[in-house]
Amino acid sequence: MIVCFDIGGVLVRICRTWEEGCRAAQVPVRPFEGDADHLDRKRSLLADLQRGEIDDATFHRRLSDSFDHVWSVEEVARIDSAWLRGPYPGTSEVVADLRRAGIATACLSNTSEGHWRSLLTYENVAGLGSRHASHLMGLVKPDPRIYAAFEARMDLRPSEIVFFDDLQSNIDSAVDRGWRAVRIDHEGDTASQIRTALDDIGIL
Repeated sequence: MIVCFDIGGVLVRICRTWEEGCRAAQVPVRPFEGDADHLDRKRSLLADLQRGEIDDATFHRRLSDSFDHVWSVEEVARIDSAWLRGPYPGTSEVVADLRRAGIATACLSNTSEGHWRSLLTYENVAGLGSRHASHLMGLVKPDPRIYAAFEARMDLRPSEIVFFDDLQSNIDSAVDRGWRAVRIDHEGDTASQIRTALDDIGIL
């Protein structure tokens, strides 16, 4: 049995909108009227980054381009850096309690090289027994292949994995694989939600 966590929205608070990212980075929120395909291009660019197909500098440059340079490359980099808002209260204690109980832990997260370096400095992430990131695996959730790859790396059957994520699409893919998946409300007390689910399952 292993307890596997998504990171953003479960263990670590992140910005959820571009405007929130601007405010976190103390960059002005400016008006921008994108064309009909702008959002799809942003999503595609983010997926390329999180699969490790482009580096952070390329992502910042291309994202600035997609915004018609309303935000400069330097500003985009600042916003990206400020996207991580720190660990959710109580999550380090959850990870520590699982470790003390002898329960294996891991993460499976869509992320980038720059964010990954920062995340590994957080106590709740560093305390996990095994850490798996999309940009290192070349796959992103909810692609079913990333769940299969995790199973192979950990030598686990799907029924042996308890998984926490904040996005329904990621939960759905995990459930389709046979994982025991629980959706977390990123706006609430994530540590309490995790503890309640683990208690219901009979782990903690």
